[in-house]
Amino acid sequence: MTKPRKIVLIGSAHPLRGGLATFNERLIREYRVNGEDASIYTFSLQYPGILFPGKTQFSSEPAPADIPISIKVNSVNPFNWIRVGLELRKQKPDLVIVKYWMPFMAPCFGTICRIIRGNGHSRIVTIIDNLIPHEKRIGDRLLSGYWIGAVDGCVAMSHSVMDDLETFDSKKPKIYCPHPLYDNFGAAIPKEEAKAKLKLDPTFQYVLFFGFIRDYKGLDRLLEAFADVRIQAMKVKLLVAGEFYTDSKPYQEIIARHKLEDRVVMSNDFIPDSQVVNYFCAADLVAQPYKSATQSGVTQIAYHFNKPMIITNVGGLAEFVPHEKVGYVVTPDPNSIAAAIVRFFVEKRESGFSANAAVEKGKYAWSRMTDAIDRLLSREEK
Repeated sequence: MTKPRKIVLIGSAHPLRGGLATFNERLIREYRVNGEDASIYTFSLQYPGILFPGKTQFSSEPAPADIPISIKVNSVNPFNWIRVGLELRKQKPDLVIVKYWMPFMAPCFGTICRIIRGNGHSRIVTIIDNLIPHEKRIGDRLLSGYWIGAVDGCVAMSHSVMDDLETFDSKKPKIYCPHPLYDNFGAAIPKEEAKAKLKLDPTFQYVLFFGFIRDYKGLDRLLEAFADVRIQAMKVKLLVAGEFYTDSKPYQEIIARHKLEDRVVMSNDFIPDSQVVNYFCAADLVAQPYKSATQSGVTQIAYHFNKPMIITNVGGLAEFVPHEKVGYVVTPDPNSIAAAIVRFFVEKRESGFSANAAVEKGKYAWSRMTDAIDRLLSREEK
């Protein structure tokens, strides 16, 4: 019988909240279901309060009972990086996985992993959201380069990130694997029940914008699209579910300018995992009007609930939503977004797109991610 591998993921997890924690916990759960000795080293401090744009970094949900989580990593304390690196170096995990999403984390992750690699045993794999962030800053490339130099191989979740990797290190082993399905939010519930739980008007249909609100996600363009006279003539509302990570004033001004107060439902607190099902199941259509992107976890939640989508043709988004099969791929401007919304409701495409989504999501099993990491390690060993 093969001895279980010791696998450690370094990154966000409970008691922290958000998509990063959700991803990491779900990945480690997949390894544990497959009999591996898998655990997480998460942050004791992820962001200094002055750098965090939301209300709180912490989850109100209970800790997962099936995943060992050690709260040990301080993102801004070099002495902590050395201590954690030496601890893991001594443990000799077979595999260390790090989800990389922003250059701010490069010094912390890069130092820890360089120390771990000193044991001559542990392999380091990074799963990359973005090498160059949507909101660029001086030094981003230098920091991401430091991180890439600390790892044995890279998993890119979009082809645009694969292209970016080539500009950093063309020889570093790398593999493409799309973002897996977020299948941890429970079973779908009837639309009427979801609307009732959210106290939504049951006589309207709903377009959902979900997730943290940042400038690059294009909520302003979606609001401008809702000012279209054709949409105004429909029984359709926009449901905005997510916390503002930017100034809310420009968005409120668009709503006031176009008199959209009765057509936009704002739910601007963080949406806990237990409530995600209500928002997606209340919606007829999920909109991702991003101005820039690599991939989006929102797509994979929508797939879990078999929801049609409108996405913009930026970055890697269009890789995941086949045009006129699961939804519409449009240019990131209000007129194109409005035209797609109108087509969706006028042509009554929900049932057909939903049926296609139920088939398409089969491409995004978590086993594909663990298999991709194993294939990457096989390449790296040759």
